Amino acid sequence: MTNTQKQQPKQFYLHLISDATGTTLLGLARACIAQFEGIEPVQKFWPLIRTQKQLERVIARIETMPGPVIMTLVDKDMRERLSERCEQLGVPCVAVLDPIIRGLSSYLGVNAQGVPGLQHTMDDAYFQRIAALDFAMRHDDGQNYQGLEDADVILVGVSRTSKTPTSIYLARRGIKTANIPLVPNVVISDSVFEHERPLYVGLTESAQRLLQIRRNRLKAGDDEGEARRHIPDNEYLDEDKIEEEVRKARRLFSKHCWPVIDVTKRSVEETAAEVMALLQSHREKRNAGK
Repeated sequence: MTNTQKQQPKQFYLHLISDATGTTLLGLARACIAQFEGIEPVQKFWPLIRTQKQLERVIARIETMPGPVIMTLVDKDMRERLSERCEQLGVPCVAVLDPIIRGLSSYLGVNAQGVPGLQHTMDDAYFQRIAALDFAMRHDDGQNYQGLEDADVILVGVSRTSKTPTSIYLARRGIKTANIPLVPNVVISDSVFEHERPLYVGLTESAQRLLQIRRNRLKAGDDEGEARRHIPDNEYLDEDKIEEEVRKARRLFSKHCWPVIDVTKRSVEETAAEVMALLQSHREKRNAGK
């Protein structure tokens, strides 16, 4: 077997079937697929499958493109029909929510409602997420310091430390997040960093990585953030200057005893997950102090 043949990824169809938007299902599938090397799934995504007629159309497609099925269907009859047909076709069918729902049901002594899309209903949590997104947009990149005291989280860091995408990610989970860039030659009042309610988190990154990101953003022509409006090009892309930016930022974080997250080798999802864990501890301490 040649080296080229050895490197050929194994392709197969992977059917993802959900009775809601499928966001949870896509995330679970992505996490599982990442554990296998040398594979290349051809994903077939079937969201909002809520009737038997819709399900039969999907089953017909599975018959023409057989492959593993991962589903998040809460309707018992639809799950049984899909599982039965997959067994006949000889392909695995995994209902990923079943173990979780069974565990919760057993512990709580309450049966699940079995209603599709309940997690997307327009309840208080939905409107909380909308309010958090609005807050994040109004307090992005230090453009508005009014109302910062109402934030759950305030992210602080030099330019290009993933403050905005992390803010949006947190907002989609109902967490009101503001972000403040630390820019040379731009003075920020001490009062901005002295609110009691929010959790302040310092974001930092290696100077080499920041330099690479800034160069790429400039090449793409889309780097128009706060820093670019105040830092000359020769300083914005000067590694020594960037290292000084990072050092000054760390001194500020240390001065205020804020938790610090190095985002150099982290995805936005990983950074947000750590922020959420820190926020939980922050709230517990505040509640204990009341």
